[in-house]
Amino acid sequence: MKKTGARACGAVHVWGVRLRERLEEAARRPDRGDISITTVIIWAAGITGAILIAGTIAIVINKYNGKLTGL
Repeated sequence: MKKTGARACGAVHVWGVRLRERLEEAARRPDRGDISITTVIIWAAGITGAILIAGTIAIVINKYNGKLTGL
């Protein structure tokens, strides 16, 4: 049990050091990781378009499914 506790303390220390380094990096470069509103709009439009196309295909398949089974 002593080894498990020592490992857990070591892991917490390592995570703390890594977190501190990342926070320092973020403070040094505050613009890192920002996503522009244009990128968000493009992604939203792309996803909406894909959903509309998939929905249209599903509607057409369901509409003509009965007519295609007798061929």
